[in-house]
Amino acid sequence: MPASTPPVEDLLRALAPQVLGALVRRYGHFDTAEDAVQEALIAAASGWPRDGVPENPRGWLITVASRRLTDLLRSEQARMRREDAVARWVLPEQRQASAADRPPADADDTLILLFLCCHPALSPASQIALTLRAVGGLSTAEVARAFLVPEATMTRRISRGKQRIRASGLRFAPPTAPERADRLAAVLHVLYLIFTEGYARTAGSGLLRGDLTAEAIRLTRLVHRLLPDDPEVTGLLALMLLTGARAPARIGPHGELVPMAEQDRGRWRVDQIAEGVALITAALPRGVVGPYQLQAAIAAVHDEAPSAAATDWAQITALYEVLLGISDNPVVALNHAVAVAMSRGAPAGLALLAELADDTRLADDPRLPAARAHLWELLGERVAAREAYRMAAAWSTNLAQQRYLNARADRLADDAPPVGKGRAPS
Repeated sequence: MPASTPPVEDLLRALAPQVLGALVRRYGHFDTAEDAVQEALIAAASGWPRDGVPENPRGWLITVASRRLTDLLRSEQARMRREDAVARWVLPEQRQASAADRPPADADDTLILLFLCCHPALSPASQIALTLRAVGGLSTAEVARAFLVPEATMTRRISRGKQRIRASGLRFAPPTAPERADRLAAVLHVLYLIFTEGYARTAGSGLLRGDLTAEAIRLTRLVHRLLPDDPEVTGLLALMLLTGARAPARIGPHGELVPMAEQDRGRWRVDQIAEGVALITAALPRGVVGPYQLQAAIAAVHDEAPSAAATDWAQITALYEVLLGISDNPVVALNHAVAVAMSRGAPAGLALLAELADDTRLADDPRLPAARAHLWELLGERVAAREAYRMAAAWSTNLAQQRYLNARADRLADDAPPVGKGRAPS
């Protein structure tokens, strides 16, 4: 395998939604097609590292998945006494065998698959869960953590989504303009969740999953190419680029989390920042400003500041206040409180955080005690800050975040030197 060839795991993640889209377009049967694709991926993951990646990996996967789908459909239809239907769905063996020899089609079915998973026949929860699983490539366990529900619950939710698509006979084809409008909000939310899981993993030992952030950006670029004049699509792409630009400086040499205030800004990706700033600058004047545009504008203020100390917290506070006016989101309120603390003083921020203490949506969320700890630290209240850091670490399910939060608490121990009061929160 040439040195420039991506690792097999990365290649399979990129190809999986394309192969699933190709099978669903050709055969229908979304749920059975996904099972067949998963078996093809398992075969590739075990065989390719040993035998080498085929010349046409996408065609290879389609061939293997098609054969497995044929077997599954035959078994299913035999039980239902409809073997005649199988004959119409299954490609002749010779055509299947030649699929790997043909160059892959230029069209990428991933975008069609994305809009299919966000069909209005599905509940919003099923739309998001199914898309994260089928298009984003997240495991069921990862999707469950993103929704903060048990894995068994998410398994049932995804299964119901598949069954609903099958029972409804939904057409696998590009959505019409009215259909796109109906499904776009769900599509954007799904892409946002995929990116967020990649940028700040909810669980596990590492903090970043570059494969997920890259896939989210790739899919958002596809949607942006389809709808270049939609300001919220543009805003979401800008937000991903501006946030993802900081990734190289977010992890220290030993895998530790580095807060934004302490990051080496020379390691930020300047090309992504320039693209993101250009996108959000063009999107904001177009009309109604939505939440993704506002979040992108906030990210741009952070990225354009030459240093943490030079950050325009007053502008960030004002942008969060506009965002709060259109979004009942407790995390937005939490971030607004931190911005207020940085622009108007820690006591003002702590007062706002106190108002969020009874919000059940933040129950057991480590971000609330972590923010409180930062502000207590700014005030020099070492004991209160240390206790809040410990609480945040106990609530976190990500090991890198736990280590960071416990390290902050350790620095505030009675025998540690005083922590400076001017450091901005992470």
